[in-house]
This record gives sequence, structure tokens and C-alpha cells, in this order.
Amino acid sequence: MLKSFFVACLFQAALISIAHISIAHAAGPFGTIHVGAWNGGAYTDDNTGNFSHCAAGSEYASGVSLVVSQTASNAWLLGFGSTAFHFTKGDTLPIDVTFDGQSQAKLFATANSTILISAILPPNVARTFQKSSLMVAVARGTPMQFNLSSTGPLIAALANCVTRVKADGVNNAGDFAAPKAVAAKSDAPNGATAGPAPATPKPSRTVGKTGTGFVISAGGHIITNHHVVDGCTGDIHGNLSGEPVTTLRVVSSDESNDLALLQGPAASFKEFAKIRDRAIRSGDSVVAIGYPYHGLLTSDFTVTTGIVSSLSGLLNDTRFLQISAAVQPGNSGGPLIDTSGQIVGMVAAKINALKFVRATGNIPENINFAIKTGAIRDFLDNSVVPYQTAEPKGELKTAEIAGNARAYTLLISCAATEQTDAKK
Repeated sequence: MLKSFFVACLFQAALISIAHISIAHAAGPFGTIHVGAWNGGAYTDDNTGNFSHCAAGSEYASGVSLVVSQTASNAWLLGFGSTAFHFTKGDTLPIDVTFDGQSQAKLFATANSTILISAILPPNVARTFQKSSLMVAVARGTPMQFNLSSTGPLIAALANCVTRVKADGVNNAGDFAAPKAVAAKSDAPNGATAGPAPATPKPSRTVGKTGTGFVISAGGHIITNHHVVDGCTGDIHGNLSGEPVTTLRVVSSDESNDLALLQGPAASFKEFAKIRDRAIRSGDSVVAIGYPYHGLLTSDFTVTTGIVSSLSGLLNDTRFLQISAAVQPGNSGGPLIDTSGQIVGMVAAKINALKFVRATGNIPENINFAIKTGAIRDFLDNSVVPYQTAEPKGELKTAEIAGNARAYTLLISCAATEQTDAKK
């Protein structure tokens, strides 16, 4: 009870104005931000009544609460609060922060009160914070450890909060974790209409979104398609068949090549996939594994077989393989495996049958696509993720391949807005 009250009190402390580091009390929250364990909203300055910032905080078992804020001037701040702190208001002190045991930064914090300090987050540090799973902060020789979760969606929700409140005011505040389209203002003089009024956007609603991914390193890294996690508004979950659900974070993403790298607790995964180090050939047999139409079909993964039909995709796109193994929505991000059990690609798409019929008058059959391992390896190298390669040795039965893949193939799920989800 004391912790909850304390977190609520922290939200009342203004972390503005950033230009002069002056602190005033704030009213709020207006609207809501609820992302994982983070809670908050929009706040106004009690002295002026003007919108000041959006903030959300999370409490930790250590007794220290973490508060992330974006001000009306778009600056980012990070706050640390505890009833055990004893600062003098206005004091400044350096804070050394380390992310995931590697990336380091030195912040300079100001005591907003006896129990709360806040520091400006430079943009590069804010980006690192957004992608990290562990942060250690050292102030006055005392280390504070924070397991970070849902920081990517949190940063997006805070930025959305600032944008929407600046456009609509705090009286129209709502759920800032869900994006809201803002009607464009007319540029015509004297308030004249520049053209037909834009259609009122249909209200979006939250829907479940699922896909597939597979573990690619001993550090709990998971690779999937960008479009599988694009538009997720809350926590991203992953679970192996028959195992408990784990929360995943987005490490990096490459929209142009439709790749995304996630990470979960390494201890949750006992096996990881190995990439074939020899080029696949047209005509080679392959196995596709994934979770198509999860909830409508089986809750277990499905296994389909086929061959590599071509070493290029649509319009001779050499990033892709064309395969005959049947895939459906939900297979995206799943492993494509050779007969020795090694990864030869990632299932990415099936051809749009309706568009194909309209263009050619013929119904396509067994035309599906997978991203080649060359693009996957480049992406992993750029993300500094270790992975293993293996030579194709021997030939396994399909049942053996599927049995081995069960230990590293995950159902990926999240909540997404229906409008975003409908694009895929």
C-alpha cells in the first residue's frame, strides 16, 4: 500500500521545465498509460495550468521506483524515487548507468525533492534504454538494478501522449497506449476549406495478433518477421509448445527486409537453432514449422513439407526463396529447415491469390516465400548477436526434424490495433 501511494506521489512531482531545471508540482494524471508494469498519464503545471509532461512509473521490490517522462518540449527524463532517499532539494549528482552489461552513460541528476531525483536522457541514451532488458544505475557509490520490460511500447506511448495532448488538450485525454489519428488542419486562409473534409477514421480496436519465431542464440535471442511484431501496443509474448509464456522485448528491427530481433530470458530456452552454412539448391526438400491460424486450428505448431522451387522471389528478388511447402497466416517468422535439421530460411509470405487471379486469370498453387539465410545472417551480424552455423550432415525424418524444432520454435503473440493488423 505504501509503495502504491509513493508511486502516485512521484507522478505529482513535475519533471519540468527542462530549460531551467525548475521544478513545480503537477496535477494529473489526465488520461492513462498502462504498458506492462508501467502506469501514468499526462500532467499539468499547478502554477500555470498548462500541459507540462507525460510520465509513467514502475515500482520495484528494492523499494526504488523508476519514472520515465517526456516533457511538452519533447525532452526525455528519467527519475528515481524512494522513501529511503535523503536528498536536499536542488542538489545535483552524477549517475552512471549501464545497459545490458555493455553500453554505459553518465547522467547528471537533480533532486526534485528529498525522495526523488531526475536526469535528462540524451536521445542516444533514451534509444538504448528503450532496447535494453537490464539497467544498473550507480549514484553516490550505491548500485540500483532495474529489470526493464515493455520499454519499447512505453516510449511509444509517452511520445503519443505528448503529441495528442499538445494537439487536443488534457480534457480530451484517453488511452495513450493506443495510437489516435489526428485530423490534418487546413492550410487555406481565413479558415476556408481547402477541399473535401477527410473521412472520419474508423475507431480502432485492440485485437490479438500471432506469428512464429525461433530461438537463434544461447542468449535468448529470437528472430521473426518485422510484420509479426509491427503495431504491437503492449507486451510481446512468446511461448514454446507446452511451456509457460514469457515476455519478450524488441532488440532491433529491419522493416525493409522484414526482420525483427526479440529477446527473452535465456534460462527459458534450452535449445537454439543452427543455420546451414552451405547454400540451399533448387529442388532440395524443406520443412516449414509455425503456428498458422492459432486459436482456429490446433494450438500446437504445424508441420508442412515441400521443396525449394526457386532461388529468388517475386520479380526475381534474390533475398527470398520460393517454396512449395504450404504456409498460412501465422506461419510468418517460422523456421524453414532442411532435411538435416538446419535453418535454411525464415517463412515470410504466401502469394496474394486474389491479386494474382486478377492479374493473370489463373489461381496460383504452392507459391510461398522465405527469407534466405544470407539476409538473416547480415541482420544478426549488424545486431551483434552470436549464432552458430552447421554443415548439413545426414538426413532426418520429418518427425525428427519437428521434434527437434519444438525446443526452439515459439508462438509470438501481442495485442495490436485492428487497423494496423489489417495491413498484414
